[in-house]
Amino acid sequence: MKNISFWKMHGAGNDFFVINPDIKTYKNHDWSQLAIKVCDRHFGVGADGIILVLPSEVADMRMQIINADGSEPEMCVNGIRCFVKYCLDQNLCKDVDGSITVETLSGIVKTKSIFNDEKLVTHVRLVLSEPDFDPLSVGVKTNLTPPVLDMNVDVGDAGMVSTDLVSMGNPHAISFIETDVFDYPLTSIGPLVENNKLFLNRTNFEIVNVRDRSNLTVRVWERGVGETLACGSGACAVVAAAHTRGFVDSLVNVELPGGTLKIEWGGEGEIVLTGPVAKVFEGSWEV
Repeated sequence: MKNISFWKMHGAGNDFFVINPDIKTYKNHDWSQLAIKVCDRHFGVGADGIILVLPSEVADMRMQIINADGSEPEMCVNGIRCFVKYCLDQNLCKDVDGSITVETLSGIVKTKSIFNDEKLVTHVRLVLSEPDFDPLSVGVKTNLTPPVLDMNVDVGDAGMVSTDLVSMGNPHAISFIETDVFDYPLTSIGPLVENNKLFLNRTNFEIVNVRDRSNLTVRVWERGVGETLACGSGACAVVAAAHTRGFVDSLVNVELPGGTLKIEWGGEGEIVLTGPVAKVFEGSWEV
C-alpha cells in the first residue's frame, strides 16, 4: 500500500478530493473505487468527487473527474476551478498571467485566474462552449425541434415535471418554478428526473426561481452525486435557458446554496463563468 497526497478543495461548496498521481506508479489503478471510498462523508474524507491532475498533449493540463458514485462525467465547471487553483498554486504550469487551458472529456476549456496578495488563486474565469439545445446532446430522442422547452418528465405519483433541455458538454434538465426552490422536494424528485428513461445517460436536474432580470436562485440535483451546494455547468445551462425564454439579460448572478456564480451570455457563442475557489486542507490517503 502507498500513501498519496491530496488537497480537499471546493468551488462554491461543490467539494473535491484533488490528487496529482504519478501515472507510472498508478497506471492501472481503479480510481472509481477510490472515489467511492474517499467521497463517503461518514467513512472517508467526504467530497462530491475526485479530480486527477494529469498531463495533456493538447492543453496545459488534463483533468479527469470521477463522481462520488464512481461514474465519470464529461466535465465539471466547479471542479475545473479547483483544478486550476491546484495547478497554479503549486506552479505545475509555466504560466505568466494566470491563463491556462484544461483538457476535459467535453473539450478544452480556457481559464483566467484572479490572485490575492499572496499570489494564490481566489477566483477563476472560464470560457465555455456555446450552450447546446439539441435534445440528442442531452441524451433525449425526440422529434421536437430545439430549443426544447417545457418537456414533461414523468415522476410517478408526483406527476409531471416541466423541463428545458440544455447541454454544456454534460446534460441538464431545468425546471423554472414559482414556489420557493428551498421548499421544493428535491431529494425525492431529483433522483426520479436523473434516472428517468427519457435520458439515455441520466441527467443533472436544476430547479430555478427567477428573482429579476439579473438574479436567479437555483438548487441542483447532480447526476451521480445527489444534491450539491453548487454546479457550474448547471448555472450556465440555467442562464442559457432563462435567456432563451427572455427572463434575463446578458449578465446574471446565479445564487446557489454554496455561493454565487457570475454568468455572461448574450444568446449566442461562448458562455463565461466566474466563481470562487478555495483550498480547505491537505493530507494523505492510503491507496
